[in-house]
Amino acid sequence: MERVIIDMDEVIADTMGKMINWYHKTYGTPIDYALMDMHSWVKAFPEPHQQMIRNRLYEPGFFRDVPVMEDSQDVLEQINQKYELFIVSAAMEFPDSLKDKYEWLMEFFPFLSWRQLVLCGDKKLIHGDYMIDDHVRNLEHFNGEKYLFTSPHNMKITGYKRINSWKEAAAIFL
Repeated sequence: MERVIIDMDEVIADTMGKMINWYHKTYGTPIDYALMDMHSWVKAFPEPHQQMIRNRLYEPGFFRDVPVMEDSQDVLEQINQKYELFIVSAAMEFPDSLKDKYEWLMEFFPFLSWRQLVLCGDKKLIHGDYMIDDHVRNLEHFNGEKYLFTSPHNMKITGYKRINSWKEAAAIFL
């Protein structure tokens, strides 16, 4: 059975959307999407607030109520029936996120087993047939077919097959 590796943040979990909504409600200031780069969407926030934004990512509970990406639940449930599916997140960057991410996955993707969840530090150790991720750094060393999930921070990146939505992913994998 072919193995599909799926990232969490900005692929099935709208972490950036949660932060942008919070920031807009708190400060009423729009962010500048043009300032996002391939390394961090945090750069879209005004310079004096960037460290505060980074700090919020380390707060216990931040990752627990992140919105689910549209159509990801239905499509992943179908992919799970056809492929060996693993959800992989470099969660060790934010140690308090481990419990949050596990509980979030069990709530919104109840068809997954705990055996299908990999919360790690570096995705270089991950192998499979396909990987969907929003960061090139996670795709560069992957041994299988690579798909860059479109997000505002990776719009300028070329050289990868793109998936723009979970409906597109369904057309590719189902």
